[in-house]
Amino acid sequence: MKKAFLLSAVALLLIMADTTSAQDNKAPASPPATTTAKIKSGATIKINYSQPSVKGRTIGKDLEPLSGQVWRTGANQATVFETDKNIKVEGKELPAGKYGLFSLSGDKEWTIIFNKTWDQWGAFNYDEKQDALRVKAKVSKAPSFAERFTIKANDNGNITLLWGNNQVSFTVK
Repeated sequence: MKKAFLLSAVALLLIMADTTSAQDNKAPASPPATTTAKIKSGATIKINYSQPSVKGRTIGKDLEPLSGQVWRTGANQATVFETDKNIKVEGKELPAGKYGLFSLSGDKEWTIIFNKTWDQWGAFNYDEKQDALRVKAKVSKAPSFAERFTIKANDNGNITLLWGNNQVSFTVK
């Protein structure tokens, strides 16, 4: 009887261990990504974010961003925008440092927000009083459908957010 119980317990533990390792090997729903660029002014821009996918849903209805609500501009942890030197974003000063990158969406333009509280989960604890800078960015039709949210930065200082059929761009110098 003891042997049967012991064998059953060992078998159960092996099954549980196999199930746990299979779950650990699963790709995250919104994988982490980083984009980096060294712009002409000599500043290095680094953006860490997570990439949600559309998966047949409607952006602005089933998915963020919802018009009028602050969005973490990605998934999971708040997106982190980091610059090692003072820069200008759309002509406005932004000191060197790390910022939470948030946004407010609109049909024709978005408000891009650089918030001093960069280490936070989502936008649940977002505090407008901690905003270091807000700028307007134009919305246009993306060159192709972006299933996964993507941020691109190039050495000319162009930052582009792509998701679904949306493209939102702003410049840093």
